[in-house]
Amino acid sequence: MRKLSVTELNRPTIATFRQQPKTPIVVVLDNVRSALNVGAAFRTADAFALEHLYLCGITAQPPNKEISKTALGATESVPWSYLPTAAEAVGQLQAQGYTAIAVEQAAGSIRLENYKLPDTVKLTLVFGNEVSGVSDAVMDLVDTCIEIPQFGAKHSLNVSVCVGIVVWDLFKKIKFD
Repeated sequence: MRKLSVTELNRPTIATFRQQPKTPIVVVLDNVRSALNVGAAFRTADAFALEHLYLCGITAQPPNKEISKTALGATESVPWSYLPTAAEAVGQLQAQGYTAIAVEQAAGSIRLENYKLPDTVKLTLVFGNEVSGVSDAVMDLVDTCIEIPQFGAKHSLNVSVCVGIVVWDLFKKIKFD
């Protein structure tokens, strides 16, 4: 077995990437305090060609040294916007026909593996603060809530890990199911 070279990976240029069809998922980061987590979210958004990334509240924005450290250039390929609150982002996206989904441990949440895509697949995924989670204002607005089942003592995942798991699962459901 050998690893593929960079040329064998056939990566698109940033200009080509911006023009290619996108996966109908928008990520909203609700007061994510670690810029490293923000950079990782950019990288995941690039990997799965997501439509957009909203950075809200105290969430760091490019240019930022820590974001750049983990994003590895994805801040140049992934469209992003800043809004003062995640509730504002969710409201705007719902008005455009997106289904708003909080990723949170909550009463009535749906386990990720049991989540069924809506008929019109335009999804907004909201990921919250590393300590306090998705804000109450957003929880009052979302259409549904999904949760990654966990079996350890902590019942806690890093937000960037959570973004990767949820986006991959939904990407598979959109593209391969």
